[in-house]
Amino acid sequence: MQPRNSRLNSSALRGAVDLAAVKAAGEAAQKAEQARAERARQAAAAESAGAAPAQSDHQLVVDVTEDTFETEVVQRSTEVPVVIDFWAEWCGPCKQLSPVLEGLVEEYAGRFVLAKIDVDANPLLSQQFGIQGIPAVMAVVAGQLVPLFQGAESAANIRKILDQLILVAEQRFGVVGGAVAPGEAAAAAPQRPEDPALSAAHDALDAGDLGGAIQAYRNVLAEQPGNTEAKLGLAQAELLKRVEGLDLQAVRAAAAADPKDVEAQLRAADLDLVGGHVEDAFGRLVTTVGRTAGEDRDTARLRLLELFEVIGPEDPRVVAARTALARVLF
Repeated sequence: MQPRNSRLNSSALRGAVDLAAVKAAGEAAQKAEQARAERARQAAAAESAGAAPAQSDHQLVVDVTEDTFETEVVQRSTEVPVVIDFWAEWCGPCKQLSPVLEGLVEEYAGRFVLAKIDVDANPLLSQQFGIQGIPAVMAVVAGQLVPLFQGAESAANIRKILDQLILVAEQRFGVVGGAVAPGEAAAAAPQRPEDPALSAAHDALDAGDLGGAIQAYRNVLAEQPGNTEAKLGLAQAELLKRVEGLDLQAVRAAAAADPKDVEAQLRAADLDLVGGHVEDAFGRLVTTVGRTAGEDRDTARLRLLELFEVIGPEDPRVVAARTALARVLF
């Protein structure tokens, strides 16, 4: 979403950055809520009619093919995290890992589902995911790819990975899994109590009080350093504060005129991100890091890390940019 004029203000930018940084999260949350409501309606209707809901809607483990991938993985990932097990009949470690994953999907009671893909029968999917060896385990949340691990892992280690995946799915994308047993209505996701301090920070951001929002988010993080929602809010508020009142055309002209001007590149990258041009913002700063040294390089690198926080560490664009950053640094 581009503003109608080149002079940007905080209220316009707040809407823009929400679209750029957490568009997928907002859409996923809405779709997930709609899916849960529809699933509850269908289950209730089926129960009233004396018929069980379609069994395929409630399977926790499903064999996926190239033909069913869109429905069983991409679409379903808006309702529940989908863990993908890439395997083959000849693969010994796969035969050790698969029963562990199948046991865990039952243990987690529908907080994620397991999609099994035979790489021999579905070479196109294997190629698209860049599978180099099996077993390989990935996840899809709200249509976003999340690499998990390759090779056999213990159940204890996989539980830690799954716990982190579920946390990211809930906090960043609003995707809350939960199996619906045949014949039972879907229960609404339990509501976590609202943190008053975090709520106050959100309210300040919504009101355009960027300074107050920044301080409020910092207060939350002082007490809860690992609070993902507060980190995202702080990153957004600081970004909005930096670009408040900037002239879009002037910033872009200055950055184009002098590629070695680090401050000009930082301002342009901020505006790129706010405008939804995420890859452009990351690419600009990676290039700046590569062509600078000393304090200038560190300044560009730290700003890039700040922008990663706005988008979120699991986003594939962040993963790709981290790789690019490592190449220019080392």
